[in-house]
Amino acid sequence: MSPRPIRLRHRNLPLLLLQARERVISQFRPILNANAITEQQWRVVRVLLDVSALEPREIGELCQISSPSLAGVLARMQELGFVVRQRLEHDQRRVRVSLTPRARTLAARMAPEIDATYQRIEALLGADFSARFQQMLDELLATLRPRAARGVPRSPAGGRRPLPYNKRVGVRHAPEQ
Repeated sequence: MSPRPIRLRHRNLPLLLLQARERVISQFRPILNANAITEQQWRVVRVLLDVSALEPREIGELCQISSPSLAGVLARMQELGFVVRQRLEHDQRRVRVSLTPRARTLAARMAPEIDATYQRIEALLGADFSARFQQMLDELLATLRPRAARGVPRSPAGGRRPLPYNKRVGVRHAPEQ
């Protein structure tokens, strides 16, 4: 006797979002490849273009890169001259990562092609849909924040105190000191 099929009432939202992400990034991949920068490196560059410097943990949260992977990504970016790391004066155990002029020059060189790709996508989807979709994604991200970001108390063994939420970049991060 074969097992009874399981019927779920909802479509697989995580899978749909992954498929959508792949379709979108495939539009940008030729630009990244032509400029010899990986998708993960580009995510870091894009985030650091919006804020002057962040700690690696903050970059990992924003870019959705695991800590072990991020360590390698940042090391390679430092070798390529794209990022610099500076220890915080008040806490030598902590570092902040920022872009170098070389990375900013690369981003400026890529910007026309990146913008043209966004314009092509918007032309396919329509400006209204594109704006509404981005607004809905912002709402989804704000609503489905991790438990700590929603103010849910952590267990006593839960580690660090939650960081303040920065709405501009959509992540919790330590204020510059």
